[in-house]
Amino acid sequence: MTEAPTSTRLVSLDAFRGLTIAGMILVNNPGTWAHIYAPLRHAEWHGWTPTDLIFPYFLFIVGVAIPFSFRRRLEAGADSADLMRHVVRRALILIGLGVAMRAIPAFDWGSMRLYGVLQRIGLVYLAAAAAYLYLDRRGRVITGVALLVGYWAAMMLIPVPGYGAGNLGPDGNLAAWIDRIVMPGRLWQGTWDPEGFLSTFPAIVTSLLGIVTGEWLQGRQGGEAKTRGMLLGGVALTLAGVVWGLVFPINKNLWTSSYVLFTAGTALLVLGAMYWLIDVRRFRGAWHTWMVVYGMNAIAVFVASGMLTKTMGRIWIGGDGGTSLYTWIYETAFRSWAGDINGSLAFALSYVAFWLGMMWVLHARRIYIKI
Repeated sequence: MTEAPTSTRLVSLDAFRGLTIAGMILVNNPGTWAHIYAPLRHAEWHGWTPTDLIFPYFLFIVGVAIPFSFRRRLEAGADSADLMRHVVRRALILIGLGVAMRAIPAFDWGSMRLYGVLQRIGLVYLAAAAAYLYLDRRGRVITGVALLVGYWAAMMLIPVPGYGAGNLGPDGNLAAWIDRIVMPGRLWQGTWDPEGFLSTFPAIVTSLLGIVTGEWLQGRQGGEAKTRGMLLGGVALTLAGVVWGLVFPINKNLWTSSYVLFTAGTALLVLGAMYWLIDVRRFRGAWHTWMVVYGMNAIAVFVASGMLTKTMGRIWIGGDGGTSLYTWIYETAFRSWAGDINGSLAFALSYVAFWLGMMWVLHARRIYIKI
């Protein structure tokens, strides 16, 4: 399906989405996983790197977009049940795409991982959109607080057999224990999974905070006032996340409550700055256009880039036991002149540039693939 952008779109949100997707492609496609600069790696466990901000930023953006998607239709008399059916359909497509990306081409249904990035996006979108359609603001605030506090209490107070209560290690935490029961043999790291069942609940709050931001942006205040509000809110949430992190560490793999507040706060700071530059001051040009191009076909480019990576990893140069096409390109076109780590980074940057070119062709033809 194609859909042209409208003149009322929040351009800064498209740019922020595009920047986030470009970041995903960059960190997911180094020339070799053996040589990566530290900021382009996830934190080993507690703590964060710039890479750990990318996924929650996307979920935050999902939340910001929800009021822009539904408010006008609701005010025009659209039925909430009809809109919810649209939400369910879209969520199922996202989940299905995530499963398909994992399944193709082996189709090893018996042991393949079922959790994943698109699956989490689909589930979070489903829950956040339902909260927007069926709860008022007070209800959404209560829901968000209950999820964050409840998750913290569950992780810290419920004992895990063999580990006790409050263990936040990779194997001994409650979320990992539940995942081993729910998805035995299907977890990304064998004994735990960063997109597991229990940690999906605090991830919903990431999008709920995005909804708050979207409603703020739809308010009657001027652009300068909206910017100040976002920046002040961003500072407050970031500091709250840091403080909570002293007792419940910031951790992407567990999607801790402190991580939710910290990443939503920094997302507000980034979006606030981009909103002021792009939509308020209208400082536009090549610096933001490439991000918009990515952002207008975000899910499409994420899926396509992931599938091309998988395909290149399964094409062998020199027959079985040789070198994959992916590795051959890295070693021949990048490592040969830039060395191990710089060649790995150059490969990733070139991959981002390649997909930007593909998306620019679609953008020039006003083709926007809507999930």
